Amino acid sequence: MRKLIFSLFIAAVLWFIMFSPWTAPLVNFWWMMAISAVVLMFLSCSFGGRPHLKTDVRELLLGVMIAVMLWGVFWLGDKLSQQMFPFARPQVDLIYGMKEGQNPWALSIALLFIIGPAEELFWRGYVQRHLCQFGSANAAFLITTVIYALVHFPSFNFMLIMAALVCGFVWGGLYRLIPQHFTAIVLSHALWDAAAFVWFPF
Repeated sequence: MRKLIFSLFIAAVLWFIMFSPWTAPLVNFWWMMAISAVVLMFLSCSFGGRPHLKTDVRELLLGVMIAVMLWGVFWLGDKLSQQMFPFARPQVDLIYGMKEGQNPWALSIALLFIIGPAEELFWRGYVQRHLCQFGSANAAFLITTVIYALVHFPSFNFMLIMAALVCGFVWGGLYRLIPQHFTAIVLSHALWDAAAFVWFPF
């Protein structure tokens, strides 16, 4: 448990540096995100072991399907939130402002092969899986989902925090229901990241 708490503390510090208004201007967001992802992957592999990832067509198709469905949920949520909250679009624009001046190809590669997979390996493959050893799988799912949203709190961006909560709920819920398809969940995270931020932004 101490290793898990230490890992979560490191994740919270890294996300604070990336997102808080006091530290974010001091760092390049995408370099910091890539470095943080590598750190989380190192912690998850060191403390949680290497997860078993399958490579077959079914995992690929399922991963793509999950990513497409989640993108659709966010597309609808974006339209509804703009009708309900006047601050929604400006906050979403702030999120997309982080990619200004970045090479879209480099950003896609980073999201697909480093950031997306590393986050999933850490949050679901390590944190949620490890918490299951100390209680029910449902409690582990809910706790991981809440923590995943809370580490985005230093941004003070309601839309970003809610996006993290929804994504955490979906990926965590899938890991709770179909852990044997963890490869597809990892793939869906990577694909959704690239699609939402670069290929088909909202």
